[in-house]
This record gives sequence, C-alpha cells and structure tokens, in this order.
Amino acid sequence: MSAFHQLVLPALGGGELPLSQYADRLLLVVNVASHCGLTPQYAGLEQLYQRYAGRGLVVLGIPCNQFAGQEPGSDEEIRSFCSLNYGVSFPLSAKLEVNGPQRHPLYRLLAGEGADFPGDITWNFEKFLVDTDGRVLGRFSPRTAPDDPALTQAVESALR
Repeated sequence: MSAFHQLVLPALGGGELPLSQYADRLLLVVNVASHCGLTPQYAGLEQLYQRYAGRGLVVLGIPCNQFAGQEPGSDEEIRSFCSLNYGVSFPLSAKLEVNGPQRHPLYRLLAGEGADFPGDITWNFEKFLVDTDGRVLGRFSPRTAPDDPALTQAVESALR
C-alpha cells in the first residue's frame, strides 16, 4: 500500500477517515472553506463527484482555516453549511493545516519537499488529483473551477 493510502485523517465530526478505503478510487483532494469567494465551488465539486462517482472518483474535502480565517466554524457548522447550501455528499475531514510547521502529513506528501508538485498551498480550493497508486497526477489552482476542461479531462483520462 502506498504511503498516501496509509494515512488516516481525522473525520469531520469525530472518528477516523482512513485513506486506505479509497485505494481503488481516483481522489480529488481539495482544501475547502465556507467563507471564501471561491466557496461556490462546493456546488461544482458535488456535481463532479456525482458525475464520476460511479466510475471511481471520490472528492475529498479538507477544511482549512489558514487563509484569512475563512473556515472558522466547528465540525457541525461546517457539515451543516455544506449540506444545506451545496448538498455536499462527498467525504470531509476535520480541519487540517496545509502549510507551515503544523502541515498535516497528507499535505507533506501532496506538496512538500520531494513531492511531484511541491510548494505551499496558495489559497482555498487548491486541488490535487491522486490515482489508485497514491501518485499525484495533477495540481490545479484554486481558481480552476471543478468543471474546467483541464480538470475534467484529467479525471476522465485517469478513469480509463
């Protein structure tokens, strides 16, 4: 099993979210926030998830409060906001640090030194496409919408 799939994240609302459960799935890992100008991307992420879930895609939302304090809520507030406003059904972790000395091991693998796409996360809604071997296939800017052709083509290519 890859180092990526050996990770266990804290789940939103408590418990664990082992990435091993997604070892046979394509993952789109996205750091998310509820009070950001890009927050409407939740709708597009849910559409992308619904469109490709049957073919093996999982969108994994990672709440993060490191960018201008735009994810200040509790786990329950985040869950409620996502559900009521955007109908989010894809999995969400508890809040994680994506940059700095407390960077979660997930983001050390995705963007840390030695990663295929290294460098600090620039803002909310940065996206990483990860294959079934735990390899990062692509990194997409926060401004890349979930329905952007470059992103959807990358998803479709990986699902073949």
